[in-house]
Amino acid sequence: MERRIDTGPQQFKYQVTISFDMDDQFMSLVPPHRTYINYLINKNIIDSYTVSLESMRSWIVMNGSSKTEVMQVLERSPLFKYWTVEIDELYVVDGQPYRLPALQPN
Repeated sequence: MERRIDTGPQQFKYQVTISFDMDDQFMSLVPPHRTYINYLINKNIIDSYTVSLESMRSWIVMNGSSKTEVMQVLERSPLFKYWTVEIDELYVVDGQPYRLPALQPN
């Protein structure tokens, strides 16, 4: 009889695109927001986090079991009230961080 090991909920990768507006209070919330983002990166919930002030957009690659779970994580950010959020499940993710390190012969 085959025994299946339960590895918990299946994880997917999501691309989060955030458009934001800034006001006087926004910048005062950036330090606690960065603390939260750093926590999520350290917990491997966020793979990458980028921000453009030119376009007032941010892009985050996140791991989660559903779009609902990803949104619940995002809602805990101190900056959430400034955001318009779009979440897309990713099919292919590739890049240098996902590759094996190059061999360096001695």
